[in-house]
Amino acid sequence: MKAIRIQKVGGPEAMRLEDVAVPEPGPGEARIRMEAIGVNFIDVYHRTGLYPAPIPFTPGMEGAGVIDAVGGNLEDVRVGDRVAYAMSLGSYSEQSIVEAWKLVPVPEVIDFRQAAAVMLQGMTAHYLVHSTFPIQPGHTALIHAAAGGVGLLLVQIAKRAGAKVFGTVSTEAKAKAAKAAGADEIILYTQSDFEAEVGKITDGRGVNVVYDSVGQATYEKSLKCLMPRGMLVLYGNASGPVPPIDPLLLSSQGSLFLTRPRLNDYCQDRKEVTERSNELLSWIASGDLNLTIERELPLKEAAEAHRLLEGRQTSGKLLLIP
Repeated sequence: MKAIRIQKVGGPEAMRLEDVAVPEPGPGEARIRMEAIGVNFIDVYHRTGLYPAPIPFTPGMEGAGVIDAVGGNLEDVRVGDRVAYAMSLGSYSEQSIVEAWKLVPVPEVIDFRQAAAVMLQGMTAHYLVHSTFPIQPGHTALIHAAAGGVGLLLVQIAKRAGAKVFGTVSTEAKAKAAKAAGADEIILYTQSDFEAEVGKITDGRGVNVVYDSVGQATYEKSLKCLMPRGMLVLYGNASGPVPPIDPLLLSSQGSLFLTRPRLNDYCQDRKEVTERSNELLSWIASGDLNLTIERELPLKEAAEAHRLLEGRQTSGKLLLIP
């Protein structure tokens, strides 16, 4: 079979399409014939070595397809099931091995591209809004990269929970996309200072929560956008990792909270995975959650997908198709 392999960490060119042996599932595992593969920033972090993975490896943490083999007797999944998953390294391939407890059934009304587009980013947006900082009606939220893959979902889910949403974007086209997703206020950070704009919009009060996937370039001003006892949720580092922060900074700026969550800790077992994913898939099926699939590329063009993602040339989701 064909798979993208990384023999040495580095730039997008480090990813090569190679012939590899078809893997066999072990106990508690299933093999998926991949139909669609999600591209995410965590794939970039693995490729560059920011998040180390055993060398050599196949990148990718998300996908959807059909089970074509299982290891041992599994109660919840069978050969022929339509499934999707996240949190399992190795999805940039024609066939992938996944622990069965991470697999969720995909209803017939949802196609594989939709399923692959929502698993990792959708469950991330879900836990950020419902668990990390549980938004209540009347809360205010600042969402960076509001037109990105997570951003567009985060805007919609935060609005469903009752928040007033401010989104930062880099271009007019992305502003239009974030506005269409439901953002109440759009800040073009390329044209104005987002800290100053948040101050104006809130009459100096600040916001309850900042969801920040950018990291190094934004975290200092993100903290200054918070009202007393507000929370900065650093869930990504697209511009680079945030340096160590003195806890006294949090107290001096209003007894603030800071957290650096990750999806694995909010999807620790099958119950959490199925609860989050089933809610997301039901919203998609009913039309209450809209997906934006920016582009679909063949698997062999994984390097180009990473260039687009790192260059912030996308609004919505990138998919690879085997």
